[in-house]
Amino acid sequence: MKKNLLFIFCLLLSASGLYAQPKAPDADYIKANYQKYEYQIPMRDGKKLFTSVYVPKDQSKKYPFMMDRTPYSVAPYGTELYKGSLGPSSLFAHDGYIFVYQDVRGRWMSEGIYEEMTPEKEDHKTNKDVDEGTDTYDTIDWLLKNIPNNNGKVGVWGISYPGFYTTTALLSRHPALVAASPQAPIADLYRDDAFHNGAFMLVANFGFYPGFTNRQDDKPTQRRGKGFDPGTEDGYDFFLKMGSMRNSNVKYYKDTIRLWNEMLDHPNYDQHWKDRNVLYHLHDIKTAVLVTGGWYDAEDLYGAINTYKTLVKENPKTPVYFAMGPWVHGGWARGEGDHLGDVGFGGPTGPFYREKIEFAFFSHYLKGTDLDLKPVSTFETGINQWKTYNTWPPKESTEKNLYLLPGGKLSFAAPAVAANTFDEFISDPNKPVPFINSIDMDMKREYMTADQRFAAQRPDVLTYKTDVLDNDVTIAGNIWANLKVSTTGTDADWVVKVIDVYPDSTQNNKWAGKDVYLSGYQQMVRSEAMRGKFRNGFDKPEPFVPGKVSPVNFELQDVLHTFKKGHRIMVQVQSTWFPLIDRNTQQFQDIMKAKDTDFKKATHKVYTSKTNPSYLKVRVIE
Repeated sequence: MKKNLLFIFCLLLSASGLYAQPKAPDADYIKANYQKYEYQIPMRDGKKLFTSVYVPKDQSKKYPFMMDRTPYSVAPYGTELYKGSLGPSSLFAHDGYIFVYQDVRGRWMSEGIYEEMTPEKEDHKTNKDVDEGTDTYDTIDWLLKNIPNNNGKVGVWGISYPGFYTTTALLSRHPALVAASPQAPIADLYRDDAFHNGAFMLVANFGFYPGFTNRQDDKPTQRRGKGFDPGTEDGYDFFLKMGSMRNSNVKYYKDTIRLWNEMLDHPNYDQHWKDRNVLYHLHDIKTAVLVTGGWYDAEDLYGAINTYKTLVKENPKTPVYFAMGPWVHGGWARGEGDHLGDVGFGGPTGPFYREKIEFAFFSHYLKGTDLDLKPVSTFETGINQWKTYNTWPPKESTEKNLYLLPGGKLSFAAPAVAANTFDEFISDPNKPVPFINSIDMDMKREYMTADQRFAAQRPDVLTYKTDVLDNDVTIAGNIWANLKVSTTGTDADWVVKVIDVYPDSTQNNKWAGKDVYLSGYQQMVRSEAMRGKFRNGFDKPEPFVPGKVSPVNFELQDVLHTFKKGHRIMVQVQSTWFPLIDRNTQQFQDIMKAKDTDFKKATHKVYTSKTNPSYLKVRVIE
């Protein structure tokens, strides 16, 4: 949703005036061709939401609306100050739309008290029963009646948190809302941004909330939140010295950040989080939808994939499109999208999406142009090609098991040995495995494709790999880890990484960083963490019985990746991933309330036998 502050704020606010930016390419065109207005639009409960509207000066024809609802500010404020860009891309500003930007309830210049991922209501019996769906409905109704020269059609788009507000716009079910594109939307706040399978996303959240929190009351303001200065660029060292999670308040925040405390107070998937899962409400949708995400989105990959899957399942008669490219969080909206870190994608991918998918989609539903777009447009990494399908996952894919075997082997053939074989390692939370091989204070998004050789060299990381592949292997769909494990403690985290190992003959490309060799490169393709105490349910944590073999099953989410002939497939298993996720004390307790002395070493075993097999369930296209 949010977490790489520099990237996200520059992306979403580049034209806002809140940050010093070079002059945007469309700035002069917008000033010459659009007239800006500002309104306080009343909602049904009496609250007013601040809204900027940019109307084409050419009034010889009618225009559809394109709306973006955001918690990140519609700045610049003042009718004489203009954004440097309008719409999802430059194509829209030059084609002519009425652009609407709104500060959501409780943020910036809008009235109300802010709720993170406002709980949506199924019933709205009185004018007091409001949510983001009703706020969108009331806004659309007001715009249709008060902005002249509109054609009666509305499109909504948004990236990240605005992607969530785009999803909730669908819940307005306003008949004029004919097209919407939730892009990297948060769907389930617990699963998207706060906790991945119960493991707290530490570095992504810690620095975000001080800057995001710019008011605590009902009073509109243009004041920005004050960011946190850690005094160092070394996140690994900083968070180790911070100690336990409770020290975030003892040493730094002093219980002054309500949204941060909400996460610390709710480590289990309780009603607080269930209320913030919008997927439950995505039924009876008639608006055409384009869901967009990036295979390397470190923040809201779950949201994009599951928003699409839920919409298709619950609304079979509604046009629902799905686009996934080789992008980081929001990476499709700006730039070329031709590489991430050391890994190249064979050429630009962003411009193709912006013109042939996004612009084509909205033009069709808002202006009646032709549309030649398959339901699913996905970029296949590894071979770097766009592929189209009618469904996702593709019907052509079949399920297979990829087994962890004795001796560090990995194979589609099941283990034949009956003996209870296993691999073991000592996990020390006071010496955790870093998630990147560099110094950084943020969630460096390049970690999603980064070389994992540094981790493979550690004794607390188990490594399994196939023989050299004699043919291409394409994985298309979600990956499930099915581990059989035991521990000497009563809790443990389990991190699984799926890796593409390049041949020794691989030559460096122009993206390879200094001192990087693509020969033997271990490119991470997909990875995920699981807090073991939640193995039987995120709402009912259970301790491990020391020494007892237990199944730990969890989803690593979807990929479309080809491991090419001559490559190897590798799987790494570890129990710390710092400071991407917080440290598990390896004792059954509320980790958010743990003391520094609670972190204990433990010995973990991963079983590789016929009796207790560990494997990944994948979907393979032959």
